[in-house]
Amino acid sequence: MDRMSFRRELAQQLRVDSIRCSSKAGSGHPTSSMSAADLLAALLDGHLHYDFDNPADPHNDHLIFSKGHASPLLYSCLKAAGAISDEELLTYRQFGSRLEGHPTPELPWVDVATGSLGQGLPIGVGIALAARRLDQLPYRVWVLCGDSEMAEGSVWEALEHAGHEQLGNLIALVDVNRLGQTTETMHGWNLDSYAKRAQAAGWHTLELDGHDPEQIENALQKATNNNQQPVMLLATTKKGYGVAEVEDQLGKHGKPLPDAESAIKELGGPRDLQVTVSRPDQRGQPHRFQTTGGERPAFEVGSEVATRKAYGQALRMLGDQRGDVVALDGEVSNSTFSEMFREAHPDRYFEMYISEQQMVAAAIGMQVRGWKPFASTFAAFFSRAYDFVRMAAVSRADIRLAGSHAGVAIGEDGPSQMGLEDLASLRAVHGSTVLYPSDANQTVRLVEAMVDREGVSYIRTNRGATPVIYGPDEEFPIGGSRVVRDGSDITLVGAGITLHEALKAARELASEGIQARVIDLYSIKPIDTETLVQAARQTRGLVTAEDHWPEGGLGEAVLSGLASAGVQAPVKTLAVRRMPTSGKPAELLHHAGIDAEAIANAARQLAA
Repeated sequence: MDRMSFRRELAQQLRVDSIRCSSKAGSGHPTSSMSAADLLAALLDGHLHYDFDNPADPHNDHLIFSKGHASPLLYSCLKAAGAISDEELLTYRQFGSRLEGHPTPELPWVDVATGSLGQGLPIGVGIALAARRLDQLPYRVWVLCGDSEMAEGSVWEALEHAGHEQLGNLIALVDVNRLGQTTETMHGWNLDSYAKRAQAAGWHTLELDGHDPEQIENALQKATNNNQQPVMLLATTKKGYGVAEVEDQLGKHGKPLPDAESAIKELGGPRDLQVTVSRPDQRGQPHRFQTTGGERPAFEVGSEVATRKAYGQALRMLGDQRGDVVALDGEVSNSTFSEMFREAHPDRYFEMYISEQQMVAAAIGMQVRGWKPFASTFAAFFSRAYDFVRMAAVSRADIRLAGSHAGVAIGEDGPSQMGLEDLASLRAVHGSTVLYPSDANQTVRLVEAMVDREGVSYIRTNRGATPVIYGPDEEFPIGGSRVVRDGSDITLVGAGITLHEALKAARELASEGIQARVIDLYSIKPIDTETLVQAARQTRGLVTAEDHWPEGGLGEAVLSGLASAGVQAPVKTLAVRRMPTSGKPAELLHHAGIDAEAIANAARQLAA
């Protein structure tokens, strides 16, 4: 059998197996898998370089199914490559199976979870950046995209960035099958509409019939010979190709075929072809950056330093000490102070511009290859990339996020710039860590703790300078808290800016004979339940204060912690409950009812 004939047969096998596994499961997306089968058959047979016996080999290419609903096709490819058995293929979507409805890294050959459309290509940009600038190895990144997801803004952020960086190691295979879930896509089979926009972003484009093996081979050869530009293959295909009952028909998306047995017969029946996937070139090893070491920044107690500035110095220190630390920023590095890292380590700094989705996606891509990314922007702007953060947890990704300019305390910029949802949103991410330091030395210690932390970790930093209250040698374990001031009458709980307001309130209360205990709850998640329980049992109640909306922030974290311990206690939660405006930080804290005066008044009510 010649190569083109083999690929035709292999593509038919991929279609048949996609039908078989989805029919056995009673659900899935076989028609979306069938449209791209010819593209994947050609890719497996001669163009993908991957050692399926050693998925951690740094020389391997990377294959991302951005159209993650086409998982039957991916799993059929794994069977054809000998990575999984036919028996496992038929466990698709069953409880306990590795073959989930959309791919996750539960499988060692899957880098990241996909299925939330528009994410695979931006993550592919991150892996391609790692290949070029960090690993400095020639592996390629292949991304299978659906035409429907090309409407996502994140895809166009990826196109812009890949073109700007001239990522010739990135190849997008766009399965233009014309049909979405409910209707035809905006552009149908108008390949030129996709091509012109990609070309404007700096991509080389190739238009082809996605069911013609000769055209596919010709396009793949051209793509792999172009190392100066990212390449997009725009392939006209038909959803459900090869089965008349579903081919190019609306209303067949996301359903097993009505008559699987007949469809399999129409495709020529089951096959058991094995494809020998080319092994990667073993020349060269991943680059390692030389480091000179660096001392921990130390700030004098009593001085005033913004925690965002301490974050920048801590990040630079980590770069000095560790060659695996990288930094990304959304074009606000002079505000987040990640510019300190950029100035010291420009070869490991990535400017992502005003593209927060691409920034988080790039961090996810880089951690695939073992790098330790810190991504920084204003706390408010992570909301734009929240779906990427959510999916990072599904990907079991280890990324570190730093949000500055949080809360009303930023002052005159007004509510559009005030992160007031970040604690709640990041707490809700599975397995996340949420930190909110109150002074510069504490910030440094927490940034140090983040570098080897598993999962999604987030640190919230303040815009304005706050007093340094801790010495540089003090330790702050994640999951801990600090009793800054002891007292037996009432407990005040704060973090960041509100800790300092709580300390002012405690001093005012002391003059009235009310002894307030003050807890610095710098670890919002995981939370120090033990210290809170002690406070609840030893004082008359707790007042929590936070520069955040009341929903899901520090106050609710405290209530949840006490509830989980089965402890009942009076708790007053102070938070931002009115839409803020522009003003001086002190004015805005007062307007929000979270300043020292408001905290003291709430404490008086509980202590009465």
